Amino acid sequence: MFKIYAVSDSIGETAELVAKATASQFKVKMHVKRVPYIKTLEDVYEFMNTIDSPEKCMVISNIILPEIRDFLVQRCIEKGIFVYNVLSPCMNIAAKITGEQPIYEPGAVWNIDNEYYKKIEAMQFAVQYDDSKDVSGIKNADVVIVGLSRSSKTALCMYLANKGIKALNVPLMPEVPVPNELYEIDKKKIIGLTINPLDLIEIRKHRLLKFGGDNFNLNYANEERILEEFDFLDKVFKRLGCRVIDVTQRAIEDTALIIMESIGWVERRG
Repeated sequence: MFKIYAVSDSIGETAELVAKATASQFKVKMHVKRVPYIKTLEDVYEFMNTIDSPEKCMVISNIILPEIRDFLVQRCIEKGIFVYNVLSPCMNIAAKITGEQPIYEPGAVWNIDNEYYKKIEAMQFAVQYDDSKDVSGIKNADVVIVGLSRSSKTALCMYLANKGIKALNVPLMPEVPVPNELYEIDKKKIIGLTINPLDLIEIRKHRLLKFGGDNFNLNYANEERILEEFDFLDKVFKRLGCRVIDVTQRAIEDTALIIMESIGWVERRG
């Protein structure tokens, strides 16, 4: 299958729209993959290393910063990948007719209503990286929430996203290795969630009844299994050195407020 990578130093919506419009004009199947937040040379390196079939892909970018844009072009040429920056021709023409140079500010188009688009970006971020689908988002998150299944991680992320906060959640299970990326970021950005084990058992049992036991591992609501998960949880929290919040019988809004205060988030109003 052919791939079109929509690469951006912001959320990547503009590049993705151009990529999808391009793909729609061909009968051959083309997969469009958005690659957001390419802001440094290291980000370019990491992205390029994910491409395993250079001959079957192209890169459409709207990276603003010249040094990052040019480095991406250079690396693509070296690997034989077709690359096109959708903004460069337009900015060059605008510069000629105005006699002014671009401000080279990533995401400037969204400053029309900065607060609104911040929320949209945060919502997209929360959905894209929910349940640790892609751990590469950890380094770009405003806050990373870690905890056991059914401890309100996703609901919290969506609530925080509505405040314009890029929140990502990582589910913890004894069988799954903790992402190394968690140990590479500021521990102040990590929030651990815990809950009364008896409450968690009841929550999971209710979920089993609601969706049917056949759809879940039988250990999902097993008391011994859950206590084992809590033992693993405590060990991870100690190793991370993160703040831990007990969400037992606590409203999402209250937990969110504690998190916002903990990470030093100041909500802009008006």
